[in-house]
Amino acid sequence: MSRWAETPELHGMPYKARSADRQRLRERPVRADPPVPRSRRAMEPPGTAGAPGAAGRPWEEAKAFYDNLAPKKKPKSPKPENAITIAVSSRALFRMEEEQKIYSEQGVEAYVKYQLDHENEPFLPGAAFPFVKALEAVNTQLRELYPDSEELFDIVLMTNNHAQVGVRLINSINHYDLFIERFCMTGGNSPICYLKAYHTNLYLSSDAEKVSGAIEEGIAAATIFSPSKDLEVSENQLRVAFDGDAVLFSDESEQIVKAHGLDMFFEHEKAHENKPLAQGPLKGFLEALGKLQKKFYSKGLRMECPIRTYLVTARSAASSGARALKTLRSWGLETDEALFLAGAPKGPLLKKIRPHIFFDDQMFHVEGAKEMGTIAAHVPYGIAQKHKQPVQEKQTPNSK
Repeated sequence: MSRWAETPELHGMPYKARSADRQRLRERPVRADPPVPRSRRAMEPPGTAGAPGAAGRPWEEAKAFYDNLAPKKKPKSPKPENAITIAVSSRALFRMEEEQKIYSEQGVEAYVKYQLDHENEPFLPGAAFPFVKALEAVNTQLRELYPDSEELFDIVLMTNNHAQVGVRLINSINHYDLFIERFCMTGGNSPICYLKAYHTNLYLSSDAEKVSGAIEEGIAAATIFSPSKDLEVSENQLRVAFDGDAVLFSDESEQIVKAHGLDMFFEHEKAHENKPLAQGPLKGFLEALGKLQKKFYSKGLRMECPIRTYLVTARSAASSGARALKTLRSWGLETDEALFLAGAPKGPLLKKIRPHIFFDDQMFHVEGAKEMGTIAAHVPYGIAQKHKQPVQEKQTPNSK
């Protein structure tokens, strides 16, 4: 190859001219590449060749860039035996009054057809919706602190709806970005027989009959009611309020009140102050909440814990409060706050607390809470149920 081939533009020039121009070309600055448009630079991963400072950047930075471009995957569901399973009926999670009316007036075929025709229209949030969202907010923080742990809340949709309605339920869950992967749709049969198979820790429904059936099976359960007015609740902290007797504790003390009056009750509580009460239907759920709270405490996050529990009882502190607190202590449990009202209405206090759910065995207190905007749930357990049953809407096979 000719020595001029490298600079063809000089070929054929006189020698002196070629020498001068060759020197000038050597001194000519190398042309820089055109600047990369800003939009293109924004898409270039850090640490890649050609980027300023690329040589000193670790490859993990570039990997993180590509990971962020990938679509986000939903977290993996925990194994039922490791999770705290909350079973929620469809009418507790969503508002389905219009659909229920169609079923009652026109029958099951018209009901199913309506659901199919409207399956792309999400249901409106129901009474249990804020509670479920708060559970998922706790899960998010637990996954950040304990990525490999399966000690999480696991929500199961438990309904006796027809399977054809499942598409609209799934669309509604996806619309609100809820993480509910487990469904039980029984097509008109009661779902109660499946609760134990799903390792249920708490069952919430708008059907009092089904809730009573769950209680009889030894499963913590409550009939949930929508409040009479909306009350904003926390999006970052799960707040759960419990009555004491016949909810966390047995109905032993209430039986004495019904049979012998308040004076005898006070004497009985004083005499048995150091004897723990037997457990009530929701003791296990409080225990499960306490277990998760301790996971935050062990990370030094007691004051920032996203779970807060309340004991809201009609007991008076001086005459009967000690036994309640000592019973919790004997179980290795505690509530963040203990509020003794000595018979005063609970509604105004609950309005200040703004819990996502309040459990009580007496409809008098449930109604009072509802009127003040609190989402309340009735626990049909104990002697109080022999005197008054909760008022509910007429239920149908497809009401759940």
